[in-house]
Amino acid sequence: METQKGTSVAPKQSQSAEQKLQKLRDIYAGAPELGRVALERMMPELEQAVRMAPRATTAGRIGIRQGKVSEFLLIFKLKPGGADRLRALLGVLGGNFQGADAVGTVHDMRFVLLDNDTKLLFATAFDGDWDPYIADFSTKIPDPLDVLFCDCEGYPGMHSPKVGEYLLNHQVQAEGWYVANPNLTVAETRRLEKVGKAVDELLDKIG
Repeated sequence: METQKGTSVAPKQSQSAEQKLQKLRDIYAGAPELGRVALERMMPELEQAVRMAPRATTAGRIGIRQGKVSEFLLIFKLKPGGADRLRALLGVLGGNFQGADAVGTVHDMRFVLLDNDTKLLFATAFDGDWDPYIADFSTKIPDPLDVLFCDCEGYPGMHSPKVGEYLLNHQVQAEGWYVANPNLTVAETRRLEKVGKAVDELLDKIG
C-alpha cells in the first residue's frame, strides 16, 4: 500500500466560496436524485462551512489532526489463523486495555476484521503528533502490541527499527474526520471527569 504523505490537509483557499459550492454541485450532478436533493437542502450548512477556517491540519508524517487530537488508521493482511487468534485475545481482554491507559494519550481503539477474516482494520485517535505516539507505543507497551499484531503479514515487531516504516506503509489517511472536543487531551478529559464527579458529590451533600 502506498504511503500517503503531506504537510497539510487544509483545502486550498484560491477558490471563492461560490466557486467551491458550484464545483460541488457539478460533481453531484451525476449522483442519485436522493443525494442531489439532499445537497441542495444542506447548502446553507455548506455555505457556512466553506467560509470557516479549516479545522484539519497534519498529524505529522501522515494523518489528520484537529486541535490536540490526531487520527490513525491501519489496514493489514492477516496470516492464516490470525483472525481466530486475535478474536480470542480480544474476547479475553473484554475491552480492558490497560496498555492504552499506560500510554496515556489514546482516546479510543477499534479492531475490525474484514474480507472474511483476511484483513485487520485498526483505528485509533491520539493526542499529539505521529512520531511521539509511535515512540510511546514502542517503549511503553511493545509486548502487548506484538501479541495483537504478530499475525499481520510482514509485521517486524515493535522493537524493530523498521516498525515506523512498516506502519507508514499500512496507514490510510482519512478523507474526512470529526472530533467533538479537539482541544481536550486524554489527561484533560480525565481531570474534568474527576472535577465533575467531585462537584456532583458536593452538590448531593448540600442538597
